[in-house]
Amino acid sequence: MKQIFYFILLIAGFSSIHSCKNLLDEDGNPLLDLNNTGGLNGPRALYREITAKDTLAEYHYSGLLVTKVITDSASITDIMYSGDKISQISFNGFLDLDGNGKLDKDSVSYTQLFNYGNNSKLQTISENRSIFRRTPPVLPTDPPGPQTLLRKEKSLYRIVYNPVTAKLDSIDMKNGVEVTGTSFAFTNYSKTAYSYTGDNVSNVIRHYGLINNAPTKKYSYDYYAYDDQISPFTLLPQAYKISRLLSTIINDKESLILSPNNPKRWSVTDLTVPIPVPVVRSTNYAYDLQTYMTKGYGVNYIYKPQ
Repeated sequence: MKQIFYFILLIAGFSSIHSCKNLLDEDGNPLLDLNNTGGLNGPRALYREITAKDTLAEYHYSGLLVTKVITDSASITDIMYSGDKISQISFNGFLDLDGNGKLDKDSVSYTQLFNYGNNSKLQTISENRSIFRRTPPVLPTDPPGPQTLLRKEKSLYRIVYNPVTAKLDSIDMKNGVEVTGTSFAFTNYSKTAYSYTGDNVSNVIRHYGLINNAPTKKYSYDYYAYDDQISPFTLLPQAYKISRLLSTIINDKESLILSPNNPKRWSVTDLTVPIPVPVVRSTNYAYDLQTYMTKGYGVNYIYKPQ
């Protein structure tokens, strides 16, 4: 029952009621309501992901490069480049670390460093992360205390591409907690494998465990019935999208952002239970005249001229 409840929360965190109003960009220029107009002509950039209640993400640019993303609860992702390649991503804010569909009250700060191989493909991501928690009030009527350091973690991600197709093939993760007075050691691992139908991600399997031990958790994410229209995430750098997937250890449900098209159905399955049962979610998309997707799974996508 707890596993079923977990999946209900996981799905709920991915969808909500939606609407779209006329908006202004960060410079005060009016944006088109793409649900009621023909949309933009010419080059464009993804500007906002919104629901009826919240702005899930707002993208800021320097020229053609996205340099800042503002997400829920004023969380901020800063993106740095070396040439046209992402070299560092820093995040400060709040995440849904436990997958219950709500942002945790603990705040998170992390920095990721991106390393590329001789073929210019992303090869590794090294991450240092700090998690902060408010101290409890002295008296029940007092406000909570300030955010204080709860723990520090290190992670190393190895990114593997298929040598024939050049598509993302797998991501191997090692993770450990820093303990004062002891030598650091990685203690946990995860392995993620990607399968495709054409250029679109069709299946993602991720399993987790303690290093040198069999996995204790294993989940499968499947994406079906792709359309032939353009995903808004094609406008974002691949390295940023991978970083977004790695922001929590249960964010693989968003792996559809790696695809050029849009799946009308997706599911998540716990493969560790005796009889795995997928939990399925579906949507009907809306598009503009330039075939960019503008609405799906409860989220509206707002574009701006590039």
